[in-house]
Amino acid sequence: MAMKLNPNRNVPEAADLTSKEAVLEELGREESYLHMVTRRFLKHKMAFFGLIVFAIFVLVALLAPVLAPYDPNKIFGDFDASPSSAHLLGTDQVGRDVLSRLIFGSQVSLTVGVGAVAIYVAIGIVLGLLAGYFGKWVDMIIMRITDVFMSFPYFMVILVLVSIVGPSLSNITTVIGLLGWPAIARLVRGSVLSIKEMDYVKAGVALGYSTPKIIFQHILPNALAPILVNATFGVASAIIMEASLSFLGMGVRPPAASWGNMLTEAESITVLSSQPWLWFPPGLMILLAVLSINFMGDGLRDAIESQQAK
Repeated sequence: MAMKLNPNRNVPEAADLTSKEAVLEELGREESYLHMVTRRFLKHKMAFFGLIVFAIFVLVALLAPVLAPYDPNKIFGDFDASPSSAHLLGTDQVGRDVLSRLIFGSQVSLTVGVGAVAIYVAIGIVLGLLAGYFGKWVDMIIMRITDVFMSFPYFMVILVLVSIVGPSLSNITTVIGLLGWPAIARLVRGSVLSIKEMDYVKAGVALGYSTPKIIFQHILPNALAPILVNATFGVASAIIMEASLSFLGMGVRPPAASWGNMLTEAESITVLSSQPWLWFPPGLMILLAVLSINFMGDGLRDAIESQQAK
């Protein structure tokens, strides 16, 4: 007996196939979220300028032994010498080449800025994810600890702790990193509270996905945008913090070169008025580094917000 075929049997399948192909074709034409944000960021003139300047600082820090004309701690016979062909930015009160110390000082500033932010972003992300996802008593405990940390004057606590553990590059980076996480934790918690109510998160829970997988693979990627913006501004703040500590004598100790401790030589009126090569170059480097990072943060924030508004 011959089977009768339904001529409409394959119509839904054909329609589904056509719709899938249309979706894939549409997705292929659309730019990825990351590409869109990157394109908008690069169109931001000040952000692009900041990116170039910051990239130059990174290259200078990485290539400091090659770019520096002298050893930063080498002492020459000329004390407080004005700029010349031998010393393009002159020498300091001890007879060390200012340009060489300026170049090596970039290593300290960038190490503290990037290292401290990496530490407190990691801590803030973990605590913010736990507080936002689990809620209840976990959220209460973490947020109360956050309130305690935020109730103390940030700079004074860092100054006291650095004086206790000792002023060094690693100690300064660690102290700033361990005290800077509350803002990130609050930011991540707020994002998680809204993201965990999304349908795809609830679907993952219903399908039996493990909690770490839901948190780190589905929630965290969608909360990264504000974290990146905050971290960018945090690098600038950490650079200023290190310079302030070094200026007060609680940062990187001489003979190690730091933009902050180079500025300590400008405390006298004589240096300020007649020896600008001792204070103007490190002050300018701090200004350019912080401005470039802030411009990058502004551009990144504008690119993300304009993309999310669509």
